Amino acid sequence: MGPRKKASSSDPLVSHGRHFGRTMFALCNYPSLLTNGILRLEQMEDTPLEDFPAEERREHRVFEQLLESYPGLLDRLRDGSEEEILQVGELIGKGAAGARGDDTKTLKSAILDWIAPTGEAIHPPLHRNVKVDRGFNHERTGFLLCPVGLDWNDSTTKERLRSGELWVCGDQWPNFVYANYTYDPEDPWLGLLRSRLLVYAYKHVFTSPSSVEREPKATRSGNARLHGMTSVTIASIAYIATQVRFALSSSSVFSRTDTTTDSETFYHSLLDLLEDPEESKEVGELMTWWNRQIFPTASAAKRPISANSALMKIRQRRLALKQVQVSSPDVIS
Repeated sequence: MGPRKKASSSDPLVSHGRHFGRTMFALCNYPSLLTNGILRLEQMEDTPLEDFPAEERREHRVFEQLLESYPGLLDRLRDGSEEEILQVGELIGKGAAGARGDDTKTLKSAILDWIAPTGEAIHPPLHRNVKVDRGFNHERTGFLLCPVGLDWNDSTTKERLRSGELWVCGDQWPNFVYANYTYDPEDPWLGLLRSRLLVYAYKHVFTSPSSVEREPKATRSGNARLHGMTSVTIASIAYIATQVRFALSSSSVFSRTDTTTDSETFYHSLLDLLEDPEESKEVGELMTWWNRQIFPTASAAKRPISANSALMKIRQRRLALKQVQVSSPDVIS
């Protein structure tokens, strides 16, 4: 067997990996995902998925989503050698990592345009290309990143965060994930993942940078348009929140295993909530809200008809006529 072919940026799997990473699962070792998935399919002939550990069940759900999103991939994996399976994983991973890197790079500068309090400038000014003065080192980014259970205005808390004495775990969600950056401990779902900052970042990545502060019409060249995306996904919200959190931080290199930013824990903690069946009502309301922000035309088509509209009257009349015909087949309308 000759040397493994180098991953090509023009391969369709690379493009698919870019979109899959953003919208379905961002932080993943794709060669391992595919290898483990194929082995697990064989094991599942004797053992149901429910009997596997929780982490393996999630990994397999991601594997199944990947198979479903790329027709013919399962056959290609089953018919391929171990070397070929690894190469497919590398192509998808190349796309996902490339997209993540592009988004990290562009958001680093763009986010500074969105975080100033209304009518005010950021003081002191923040550098666009150097992040050392961000994170808890700056008053504004520090407030946005401060965990909701802590008081940023408390000088002791602020100093402990800045010195690193108080370490923030990824599952301690920051102020910026809440609408108006306001957390209600009596109702932690209120405003969760509905901040203006998240919406701006989402539009920047998925519809186009020019659509951020106006109606999202400029989508022809946007990533959503390119991949036929017409609705927001749970994972895409978690992905954007993770990108925003990193953009606000003082860390210079994004790494899923970085214990300083703890990005992987943060991303998974959001997915754990949003994928929890017990939270389906709140999640459904959240997704409706997001679709109205990002895809208003598509979401409008799914809204119920207004009660007293002419269209509703026509629909009601047609339904009444059908009911008469069913009960009295000889009646001619």
